[in-house]
Amino acid sequence: MESPEFTIQIAMVLGILLVTIVLFITEWLRVDVVAILIMIALPLLGLVDGHETFQGLSSTAVISIIAVMIIGRGLDHTGVISRGVRPLLRLAGSGRNRIILLLSGTVAVISSFMQNVGAAALFLPAMQRMSRKTGIPISHLLMPVGFSAILGGTLSLVGSSPLIMLNDLLRPFGLSPFNLFSVTPAGTALVLTGIVYFIIAGKFLLPGKPGDKGDALQPELNPLTYYPELVSLFEIEFPAKAPGAAPKVQQLCDLYNVHTVALSMDSGKTKIMPPDREIHIGPGSVLAVYASQEKLEKAAEEFGFRVKPDLDVFEEALSPDISGVVEAIVAPHSSFVGKTLIQVRFRHNHLMAPLAITHQGQTCYTKLGPHVLEPGDVILMHGRWENFKKMRPKRDLLFAQSPDHEIFDTHKAAVALACFGLATLMVIFTSLPISVCLMTGALGMILAKVLRIDDAYQVIDWRTVFLLSGLIPLGLAMQKTQAAAWLVSHLLGFIGAPSPAVFILTIGLLTTVLTLVISNVGATVLLVPIVVDMAGKLGIDPRMAALVVGLAASNAFLLPTHQVNALYMGPGGYTSLDFLKAGAPLSVLFLIVLTAVMMLFYPGF
Repeated sequence: MESPEFTIQIAMVLGILLVTIVLFITEWLRVDVVAILIMIALPLLGLVDGHETFQGLSSTAVISIIAVMIIGRGLDHTGVISRGVRPLLRLAGSGRNRIILLLSGTVAVISSFMQNVGAAALFLPAMQRMSRKTGIPISHLLMPVGFSAILGGTLSLVGSSPLIMLNDLLRPFGLSPFNLFSVTPAGTALVLTGIVYFIIAGKFLLPGKPGDKGDALQPELNPLTYYPELVSLFEIEFPAKAPGAAPKVQQLCDLYNVHTVALSMDSGKTKIMPPDREIHIGPGSVLAVYASQEKLEKAAEEFGFRVKPDLDVFEEALSPDISGVVEAIVAPHSSFVGKTLIQVRFRHNHLMAPLAITHQGQTCYTKLGPHVLEPGDVILMHGRWENFKKMRPKRDLLFAQSPDHEIFDTHKAAVALACFGLATLMVIFTSLPISVCLMTGALGMILAKVLRIDDAYQVIDWRTVFLLSGLIPLGLAMQKTQAAAWLVSHLLGFIGAPSPAVFILTIGLLTTVLTLVISNVGATVLLVPIVVDMAGKLGIDPRMAALVVGLAASNAFLLPTHQVNALYMGPGGYTSLDFLKAGAPLSVLFLIVLTAVMMLFYPGF
């Protein structure tokens, strides 16, 4: 192909590109500040029109990511994500490798039929909670899952924007289109490569080490640490034919220090949280209790109940997202002063189960009901976070730990799912821009009062927005000045008449480089016509050459320029060097695997 004439405009654009990469790597300035500098420098140097430099703020990519952040927040706020991810977390346990395998595989599959940034955003809140629960640094989870979301876009022809555009780019050449799953063999190999790479090498390449302390990585403080008689939460089941008389809830507490916080009767149809202290525990009932293993075994021997290995009936109702244990101090002017818990009707009026009372340094676990409360007494109690929040403004109790946990609005879960489903169906079955489809779902959540508009504004990560907005005019300048075409022509001219394997590697490498600086869509639009022409001259199937470009446009791991990388950069505490360190080996593996798969499974090479 004929090379464009080298001009001063090309030199300036390449200079800005070089400075941008240096600033990303060195981090002398924050990446969003660098992006704003790009937006200002380009029109000042006359490389783009003044009205074009801020077009990135209204681009499809930026509007889409804003909408996805809002939709993801709505799904998380209603507990949809927590419920959907919980079975995966149960399967994964606390093992780092199993967590990466299950979550990365799941997000890759989801990314095969929806935008990868949307899939990545949906999993972000769940991974943050998992990091706190397991003590695994969030930086060890986000990048593997984020990269898998990007790789998942290669599993089908609707998984990423470059592949969606591919058939349209081939049509002017009279080439037959690809079907939905033409890319699946290559995509499967690439996804598996990414997952195995992080399982094997992730702990050596990712920042942060297990056990590191930091605000983002510390598990939530558990008050039970200071109460040795209440070790953990257990679920127990009374047999249908109990050997003795049915005990009362209070008997379990007073005789064996087994504190009941939830009771299920009628085969799980009736759940009481917390049950009244005078309730008789009937045959077939299931209880959730706090106790020590030793005391629980003694009670089980006496009353004949069975201790379950894990929470079953109360798995969701007593999950850390819904309820927990909190300490509170009786305030000097509290209405509780001089009254007993029985008189206050603590369980009935406030829906909280008292577990222990500390009075003048002495902790009491049994016979809590008759205890007369005094200022300064500390009550350890279990309840739902929403009930703690309701009680806080009354100032009868001063909470030692903030109970301001996320309170899920679960009754709006169906509405949130409907809004998400509407947006997804619009993306798949309409020709509307993806930004319009996703913003429709986001607006639906606000109109349906899943979220307040102020909450929607707060969830938007403006660093991500400005990072992407600044790179879009740089890509425009690369195309308008023909700097991109100049680079491509010289690189392709350098390789001459290569073998098929070298040809695949070369166009894969070119696509990777251009994807980092002018976006995956820009790289695809620029390269497909060029490689189709070159493939014809070399006797290689032009369709396969174009397919390599569409797949290699997902090789975007070296810099935080991809939407998914930009989204995870802040929450993961990553730097540009972290992406370069972990992304460089994976980018090389991507090209090697892509070349091998194309040679083995696709005709024409």
